[in-house]
Formats: sequence, C-alpha cells, structure tokens
Amino acid sequence: MAERQWLEAHFAEVRPRALALLTRHFNDLDLAEDAFSQACVNALRAWPRTGIPDNPLAWLLTVARNAARDMLRRRASAQRTSANLAVIQASHGEDEEPEAIDQAGLRDDVLRLLFICCHPDLSAQDQSALALRVVAGLSVAQIAGGFVVKPRAMEQRLTRAKRLIAARSVPFEPPSLDERHRRLNTVMLMIYLMFNEGWSAISAEESDRQPLCQEAIRLARLLMDLFPSLPELMGLLALFLFQYARRAARFDAGRLLRLDEQPRDRWDHEMIAEAATLLEKALRHSMPGSYQIQAAIASVHARAATSEDTDWDELLRLYEALLAIEPTAIVRLNHAAVVAHLHGPAAGLGLVEPLAGELGDYRWYHTMRGGLLCELGRWRNAREAYRLALTLTPTAAERLAINEKIAACESNLAKLSD
Repeated sequence: MAERQWLEAHFAEVRPRALALLTRHFNDLDLAEDAFSQACVNALRAWPRTGIPDNPLAWLLTVARNAARDMLRRRASAQRTSANLAVIQASHGEDEEPEAIDQAGLRDDVLRLLFICCHPDLSAQDQSALALRVVAGLSVAQIAGGFVVKPRAMEQRLTRAKRLIAARSVPFEPPSLDERHRRLNTVMLMIYLMFNEGWSAISAEESDRQPLCQEAIRLARLLMDLFPSLPELMGLLALFLFQYARRAARFDAGRLLRLDEQPRDRWDHEMIAEAATLLEKALRHSMPGSYQIQAAIASVHARAATSEDTDWDELLRLYEALLAIEPTAIVRLNHAAVVAHLHGPAAGLGLVEPLAGELGDYRWYHTMRGGLLCELGRWRNAREAYRLALTLTPTAAERLAINEKIAACESNLAKLSD
C-alpha cells in the first residue's frame, strides 16, 4: 500500500508536464487525460514487478502516446480520424525513444497549457475550472470546494469548457506576446488557486499535495522569466514563498497549529528573505495590486519575531486596502478576524454573520464563527458552528482540531449545567 501511495504521488507530481506534452501532440484535452490515466494504470501494474524505470516520466509519456493512438484507432470509423492519425504518426513515430523527450521543453509546455486553458473564448469561471482540472489534476470535488460550489455544478462547468474548446477549434499553440499579456492576469489567478488548493490540502500525513504548491511556485518563476518587470507577478511569487516557508511548522504530532502557535525557528528564513526582496522590488513600482497586498500581509506575520510582536494595526490597514480593490466574501472574512483581534469578538462577529449566505459552504467561515462565539461564551452556538464545519470535508488534521473545539464547547456546557 505504501508503494502504491508513493507511485500515485509521483503521478500527481509529473501529471502537469505529461499532460501538457500530450495535449500539444494530440490537440485534444480529453484524449490526453484519458491516455495519461491509462499510462498510470499500466505503471501501477508493471513497476512493482519490473522496477521503476530510469526515466519514469519518459516511460509514462511513451505508454500514454501509444494509448492515445489506440484510442484514435478505435474511433477510426470516419476517414478524417484516420487522416489525423496518419499525421500524428508521421510527426511522432511510434518508435520514438523515451530519451528523445526534451525535459526543458516540458516546463514550457506546462505554461503553454495554462495559456490554452485561459483562452479568451472561455469565461473566467470556465478558465479557472479547466486550468485546475487539466493542469493541476485536481478532482471535481476539490475544485468545487475551492470555488465554494456543489460538485455537480463544477462538473457541468468543466464539461462546458471542454466542449467550447473542441467546438471552436482552439489552437493548442503558444499565444503571441501581445496575447500573453492579455491573458496573464487570468493565468496568475490559475496559479494562485493551484497554490491555495495544495496549501489547504496538505496535512501532516498527506504530503502528496505539496507538489501542487511546488508546481505553483515553479510556474510563477517561469512567468517571472517571461515578464520580469511586472510588480503583481513579483507579489504573487512573494506571497507563495512567504506561505510555503511555514510548511515545516504547521503541524505537531498530527495536530494543525494556528499561526500564533507555530515554532518560528522552523520557518524557512531563507525563503522568507527571498520573498521580502521580491515584495520590496514590487512595491518600488508604486502600482499596488491584490497579490502585492496579500504578500505584504504575509510579510507582517513573517517579520514578527513572536506572535505578540505582530503589527495588527498594519494588518488592518492592509486588509482595508485589499477590500478596496477586492471586496470578496473571503477577504471580508479575513478582515473580520483582524477587527476581532483589535476590537473584540463581538465586533468581529458582527462582520462575520452577514457573510453566512455567501460562505455557508466554506468550512473556515464556520470555524471562525465558532471561535468568536466561544470567546463570547456562547458555547451551544459555537458547537453547532463547529459541527457544520465537520460536514465540509476537512482534512484529517483539521477534523482533529475541530473535534477538540467541539469537546471544549461540550465541557463548558456541562459545567454550566452543574
């Protein structure tokens, strides 16, 4: 079982590169996904017996290409399909050697695939969903959780996006430089969502999602190579680095630690220093945007030697600036947390409760509300809030923390009844 889990984690890590190359070869998102899935199934059967090949990615790509050609042959009831297959075989022969794969080119293929997913013919929501499914390889349920929608609605969004690409014959080629600039904001959002999904999914035992964060950081660095003077892109990468620098301090014996509980000597201070340099460089342009402000918020926490040294007044100013340009429910929720810290739980709760309609399916809404209710001594209401959070697919570490909060509520209720 441990070996299978390791192999599946490896498949998740190489998936973006493999799928990008397959999509470029076959101009078909669904075919590329199906072929890569078949290659992974074959690997699970073969590698435990034969051993892992010297170049696992090349092995998977070779098997996936052959699987895709087999799928095309099975579709070959129309002359057009047969003609397409002949072209594919002429360009990428079946006897292609695994060593011929250009590893450096694969990196660019992933970025190319991101631009394809962010084609302007797709709506912003469809671009987001498609990039997270195709490039990041997230499940429909994971993407739905990230967008705070039902899985069925997300499945429909994905299907619609793929059909539009097929119907409009979206070219699977890199866009021009002008087109890249037009699509860059959407691409940055995709990478941002990719990092957040990986970050929220990581637990003490579930390190297989860390490659998602690492891939987001790598893609952000690739974008920096293409657009080295964009302050928002510097802010995005700085934000990732500030966050990822804390990865080793997030858990203790399987328990998820709050930011104020984390041992700061376990933070990656070299990564924090790199992030700080990027943020400083970005802010020199005097063109503040959402990612720069979020990075500045992360910087306030990173600069504090202890939790008590955190500059909460500066955090409030930064969240107010972020609200001015991005007044979303999530930003308002985080702003409410800072208000609660500075002005008390009642002030925070007054800002949190109006968000119930928008964030009813967001587990962190319920845990924050539960915490504020606990501070106000409203144990019964707090317990119900935490119970609602338990229904919204928390990770194992989050579930443990939430159950501890429920137990504390019940203990306080028992004391009141004595």
